[in-house]
Formats: sequence, structure tokens, C-alpha cells
Amino acid sequence: MRILLTGANGYIGMRLLPQLIEQGHDIVCAVRNRNRFTSNEELKDRVEIVEIDFLKDNKAAEKIKNIDVAYYLIHSMTGSSSDFDKQEAEAAENFNKMMAETTVKQVIYLSGIINEEKLSKHLKSRKAVEEILYKGEFKLTVLRAAIIVGSGSSSFEIIRDLCEKLPVMVTPKWVKTKCQPIAIRNIIQYLTGVIGREECYNKSFDVGGPDVLTYQEMMEQYAEVRKLKLWIVGVPFLSPKLSSYWLYFVTSTSYSLARNLVDSMSVEVTTSDTRLQEILGIELIPYKEAIKMAFFKIEQNEVVSSWKDSLSSGRFKKEFNRYIQIPKYGCMQDKKSVKVEDPEAALERVWAIGGLTGWYYGNWLWKVRGYLDKLAGGVGLRRGRTHPNKIYAGDSLDFWRVLLADKEEKRLLLFAEMKVPGEAWLEFKIDENNVLHQNATFRPKGLAGRAYWYSMYPFHYFIFEGMINRIAKGNKKD
Repeated sequence: MRILLTGANGYIGMRLLPQLIEQGHDIVCAVRNRNRFTSNEELKDRVEIVEIDFLKDNKAAEKIKNIDVAYYLIHSMTGSSSDFDKQEAEAAENFNKMMAETTVKQVIYLSGIINEEKLSKHLKSRKAVEEILYKGEFKLTVLRAAIIVGSGSSSFEIIRDLCEKLPVMVTPKWVKTKCQPIAIRNIIQYLTGVIGREECYNKSFDVGGPDVLTYQEMMEQYAEVRKLKLWIVGVPFLSPKLSSYWLYFVTSTSYSLARNLVDSMSVEVTTSDTRLQEILGIELIPYKEAIKMAFFKIEQNEVVSSWKDSLSSGRFKKEFNRYIQIPKYGCMQDKKSVKVEDPEAALERVWAIGGLTGWYYGNWLWKVRGYLDKLAGGVGLRRGRTHPNKIYAGDSLDFWRVLLADKEEKRLLLFAEMKVPGEAWLEFKIDENNVLHQNATFRPKGLAGRAYWYSMYPFHYFIFEGMINRIAKGNKKD
């Protein structure tokens, strides 16, 4: 079948794509920016890519007019906590208009379990999108899931952060809320299993794992699998706002996502719906086993996708391309160059920068800057990086965003997503003469921006000098 995969660069989309290709389908991947399509080169050669922004576009591109099935995997919860529901509704309306110009027969939508009368804003938005899609000129299949457990999923990474970093937790009352976590592998089985199934047309199915657990039990079982000591003390006086700040400072989540997650965590998301499991004959994976499978991927450096690489996990919301051209005027710069004896080894060190590798010099200063950024409402350093030595345009990299990662051109360009009074770029490039260039560019905003640059200059001088020398020579990091 010819299948349109929207959200192809998202957490679910990148897990789903290889399975669809393996099953022999002809895939068209819809992304807002083709330069951010980060799937491996082998998969890229086997798909068609089309640029679509569902918040702006409502006309079908020629490539997608002749399709049989479409996946609707567009969500905006990690963005603004105030208007993501409006954006999701608008995107769904535009999608319907676009599909009306195609030959699509079935649309598959991944939603959330919505069995409670009182829903969070996040779950209300999922329900509203479902209702919009049911008005489309196609057969709709809706899969409603709760927490998805897999390496790189937002829920899994938050639980991981909490349990690995806090052996003693003072927790709000929402940790007693029940949910039904499901393994990412089961979600992919459901998503692929309903393709072309007429008994699934114009129906909504709840899909959950075999275990119904409270959030506290999920953390306790995580600690058990990881052989961690964990003490949890519940208190009744942590408000949703305080809970959001708690998640924000302790984990790698953004504050917007923390707010929306806390709102949803007060709603029970469980189900007794086993219809689809029986139709497809799927064997459900227990929660503990899903954790073990996730860590197998992590330990093998095989994490395919992560929620942290979503543009909305940081400062970017739109217009990713406008920052690729570094401005020349009205900027302050720190430029350094050094000859490298082994350019390939130096390039590998550039490609491994950040995350667990660190920044090669003055790592404790980078950590202090990350803590200060968190206190100021920024992303901090906790996002890390998805893979230790592979990196793509659009990836998050600590408190930077990768704008360009071209290994053939030996160039890496980063844009700062930390809180700064201006805009900042950090570029690494090895030229044809085997000279490593490291350029830091800052475009200040007003007097505060200039004051910031000059106040940080002494630190920048030593940090950037040490960093380029250690990248060039391969000396041990701090």
C-alpha cells in the first residue's frame, strides 16, 4: 500500500517507519523541514519526502494525492501550554481538507485514553481532534493509549530521571493515580496491524498494557528493575503548579510539557477494552519487561528517536531555517583556529560533543551554566543527546539545537536554546587544509545583551581556548 506518514520525524513516526518499510509498503513521509528528517540514509533512499506544515497548508501536494492509508501522528503538547489545543484542532481541520483531495481510504490516529468525565486540557484536545477527524472523507481508526514505555519516550525518560536522581522523593497526590502503561513495541504492532482492516474502520479502540499501576508503583517497579533504592513520601499540599516546577527542575522535561503532564496525571487512564488485542492476536508486554527492553536499546546505543529532539522541547517553534545563516553585522564573535594532525579523529570528537562526553574543557562550568539556565526557566543541560556519536539537524544537544550537521563538509552548527539576552551560535568546521575553526557568534539584544557578552568574556576565553585544543589534540576531558 501507499502510505502517508505524518509526524515522520516524531517519536512514534521514527519507530513506525522501519516497520512499514519492512512490510513492503510505499511510504511518503510528511515533515515540516526535510533537512530535519533524521532517519538513517538507507531508509531515506526508500521513502519519498514531502514538506507540509499542517498549521499553514491545506492543499494536497502532488506526491500525496495517490495514497491508500494515512497516519495522523501530529501532537503539540510539548509546545505552548496556553494554545496547543487550538493548534491541534487547526492542524486536524487542514489535514481533513488535504485528504479530501486524495484517494485515501483509511486514516489511523494515535490518541489518548479518554474514559473519565473530567479530562485534562491535553486529553480534551486529543478527543477534539478525534471528533474533527471523524468528519473527514475517509474511514477512521483511532487507537487510544496511555503512557508509552520505550527508550526516548517522554514518560519513560521522566520516570528514569526521577528514579535515577532522587533516591528519596516527596511526591504530590497524583502519584496515586492509576494508569495503564503500554510498551512501544505493542503500540507499533497495533498501528501496523490495523492497516486495511475493515472491522477497524470508523472505530475507536483503547489499547493498554497488561498492568494497571499507579505512578508510584511504576517508579517503584522501575527502581526494582534497575536495582535502585527508592523511598517515596506522599504529601497532599503540592499544587499542580508546584508539581510542574518539581518535574521541570528534577527531570529533562520542559516546563510546558511538565504543566501538561501534571494536569493529565490527575486523570485515571485505564481500560478494559480488549477488542483490538483479540482481533490482532497481540501478546502484551508487562511493564517490567518493557523497561528491560528499553534499557537494552539504551545500552546498545540503538535509541531510534527521543521526545527531546522535538523542536518544541526547547526554544524553537517555527522557522527553523532562518537561523542557519549566521548574521555578519551587529554581532560579537570569538573565533579560534588550530591545525589538526588527524582531521578524522578531530571530526569524531566534534560529532561526540555534549551529553555524557561533555564539552572537553571546563565541564563543571558548563554544568553551572546549565543549572543557572534551569533557574531562569531555560532547558538546562539535562536533555543531553540521543546518540553518543550520531547527530542530525534538528536534534537537541544539551542546551543547544543542531542547525546543521554535515560530516562530508566537516561542519557542525549549533544554536543556543538557553536563556540569553540575544541569539548565539557555535560552529565547528575543518577546512581543506586540516585547520579546525571554532566560531562563537552572539547577536546581543539591547544593552543587556552587550553586558552579558562582556561579563562572560573571561569565561568564554578560557573555555573556548581549552575546548578547541582538546578537540584538535584529543587530550583527556575535564
